[in-house]
Amino acid sequence: MLLLAVDTSGKHGSIALAQCGPKSCDVLEVVPLEGGTFSAQLVPQIAALLGEHGFGKQDLDAFAVASGPGSFTGLRVGLAAVKALAEVTQKPIVAVSLLEVLVEEALHSKQETMWSQASDPAAEEKLRQHPKRNSPKAPILPALDAGRGEIYVAEYDEYPGNPVEKLIRRDELASCAGGRLVITPDEPVAEAARAFGLPVVEVERPRSNAVARLGWRKLSASEVVSPQDLEANYIRRSDAEIFSKP
Repeated sequence: MLLLAVDTSGKHGSIALAQCGPKSCDVLEVVPLEGGTFSAQLVPQIAALLGEHGFGKQDLDAFAVASGPGSFTGLRVGLAAVKALAEVTQKPIVAVSLLEVLVEEALHSKQETMWSQASDPAAEEKLRQHPKRNSPKAPILPALDAGRGEIYVAEYDEYPGNPVEKLIRRDELASCAGGRLVITPDEPVAEAARAFGLPVVEVERPRSNAVARLGWRKLSASEVVSPQDLEANYIRRSDAEIFSKP
């Protein structure tokens, strides 16, 4: 299965091409996209990536796309491109939350150490004893810096699960986190968590290769959406909505 993953949610984005089978998903290449020019870069870069590996758009079997939270304009560009390709190829789409990707990346890169790094021995031992080591039962809070003194978060009482995703003020982090482990790639969020005495693990900002891996898992579980139903999770309103006069 040939999977194309797209992430245009932030200041910088990327696309990834992955070859996935029943048991694994191997990323063939990740191509970075410069922020501010996604609309001009995205489609040509997809064509170039496919061509470099000897494929055309009809060889694609599925699409995974970061659906938010993130930049209003950036998300629109990425989702529009994926919708168009899916309609042309008649192939399925998987929408992926970047907050869930954060958790997956923490487990992927820090599975053995993430709980001890958070200075939480009880949680570390709980993870070690769990039969599914990549599915911790401790509550977690993936978090992304949203700017303007705000943070995007997802409240997981148990992972995997059905979290509440929302936008909070930085000074609300302690009350929102409760006893959850904070996972973030953003130093301002990590600093805020430590200032409140919260357990925190820092990870690298995920790219489209991480979107591809999680997308493949969701695709295997038939968690797909149609082009018509694919929507961005902006959480925050666009600047035009915020600053428009009533």
